[in-house]
Amino acid sequence: MQPTRLFDFIEFQRQQRPLENTINTKYNGTWEGLSSQAFYDQGQLISNALHQMGIKKGDKIALISSNNRTEWAVVDLGALQLGAVTVPIYPTITAEEYKYILEHSESQYCFVSDQEVYDKLKKVQKEIKTLKGVYCFDTISGCTHWSSLLEKGAKSNHQEAVETAKKAVAPEDLATIIYTSGTTGTPKGVMLSHNNVVSNVIASAERLPLERGKSTALSFLPLCHIYERVILYFYLYLSIRIYFAESLETISDNLKEVKPNMMTAVPRLLEKVYDKIYARGAELSGIKQKLFYWAVDLGLQYQPYGKNGVWYEFKLKIARKLIFSKWQEALGGNLSIIASGSAPLQPRLAQVFTAAGMAIMEGYGLTETSPVISVNDMRNNGFRIGTVGKVISGVTVKIADDGEILCKGPNVMQGYYKNPELTKEVMTGDYFHTGDIGEIDADGFLRITDRKKEMFKTSGGKYIAPALIEGVMKQSLFIEQIMVVGEAQKMPAAIIQPNFEYIAEWQKEGSIDLGKSQADWITNSKLVAAIAADIEKHNSQFGKWEQIKKFELTPEAWSIDGGHLTPTMKLKRKVIQKKYQHLIDKIYA
Repeated sequence: MQPTRLFDFIEFQRQQRPLENTINTKYNGTWEGLSSQAFYDQGQLISNALHQMGIKKGDKIALISSNNRTEWAVVDLGALQLGAVTVPIYPTITAEEYKYILEHSESQYCFVSDQEVYDKLKKVQKEIKTLKGVYCFDTISGCTHWSSLLEKGAKSNHQEAVETAKKAVAPEDLATIIYTSGTTGTPKGVMLSHNNVVSNVIASAERLPLERGKSTALSFLPLCHIYERVILYFYLYLSIRIYFAESLETISDNLKEVKPNMMTAVPRLLEKVYDKIYARGAELSGIKQKLFYWAVDLGLQYQPYGKNGVWYEFKLKIARKLIFSKWQEALGGNLSIIASGSAPLQPRLAQVFTAAGMAIMEGYGLTETSPVISVNDMRNNGFRIGTVGKVISGVTVKIADDGEILCKGPNVMQGYYKNPELTKEVMTGDYFHTGDIGEIDADGFLRITDRKKEMFKTSGGKYIAPALIEGVMKQSLFIEQIMVVGEAQKMPAAIIQPNFEYIAEWQKEGSIDLGKSQADWITNSKLVAAIAADIEKHNSQFGKWEQIKKFELTPEAWSIDGGHLTPTMKLKRKVIQKKYQHLIDKIYA
């Protein structure tokens, strides 16, 4: 039985390769897992309870969780089996945005993770007319615990009706509405069918070589994003043990506990991991430090399939044994695959991590494409650094005359919920307009060069691709975030959020006094000069019209809560521009 609907994946696992601990969450310091059978059984109980409560095909169930956890997956399974539509919501957005999404989707019930999320929802709960009830995964005062539904399901005799409902769910039926945070404007509800996501899971599974039933994965990117959601189903499909990390802060500890073979990541996280590892090299001395930097420099030259020659491969073998093996130990010891997506990856990260034996497989996609369009694969010459791999099976990509990437296939969304006009704007026949600029080389590898809407012209008529420049500049250890500006100006410039954590170490090691506060730091001539030197070094990779000539530093960190970044860590360009317009004016005065 090949899965055709999302809830078929656990049934497929039960029949093909059941696990004793398919899905695991840490509670009060102890990992607790569900077997394939127990996970399936709990899903049945939730379906029974929801059916008893009147939930039917097409009804909406919302989930808001501040961390990935077993309960989220069980409720998702239970709702989908009835033909209900799950609406995952980012926990970090505002209460007003909760209200908008819950009202717009007409969600009838909402499941929340904890006190903080519940308190935020309570502010607007009474204003949401469609919302009949709220359940919490944690035990908190004033909110019904989700386990009451397991008890309700166990006491009900609705199983026959549930089985009838399951049979009535077609692959083409709507499965989920995912509201994209976007960098501007009101969230858009992306409608994805069972077939949209199932087809994407099965096609993506061909690209990531993991042994069925014998591999382990750590999951920490939010399940409310389609990227990690598809990976969750992917793990179920391949019978890979899933461990949900406690939080972003505990990833290091969780990696050592779980010792996963695979995890997903966004480039910013990989940048931070690399920066921390690199900074540790400065703490070494003598021959150890020389060996460390020698290994790093060797890793930064890495090319797959022995392209650098026998002598390079011999040196790499030594570097892996002496230096890179310690990197692997720090990340659990078994990690061999890191799937990277959501934003452009710096080629140097793909090179150095893969050289260290932890291959970064960069892929590309959007929520509207369920999400995977292409992904790298170490096997059969399917891996090329600086690209997002080859297009997955069943999907077709073409490049429009203006360079935009167009995509068609079973993964393309049904449309934007309650917004047919906006849907028409992004579709030409069966082709979805991604809004990204790219190219396909002679061997079929796709390369992303920029966002169509983010490109701008200088007053001299030259096109600037900001994301490309930003990606290169973030190689500087001094730069945490950067936004290139300069539309209709004579030259591009940049607003930079410094890497304050690194700078604190830098001034300590160099016995440099930058001042008492971050506001003092950013005006210190020594720091400004150090950042300017890094920018000048990286400017050499660009044409004169693309080079950053001036920049200004911000005294605060850019964050999701501060409104600078989307929940997937993309720049909210218009928000940042508005916040720092005074700095932009200063640059071009």
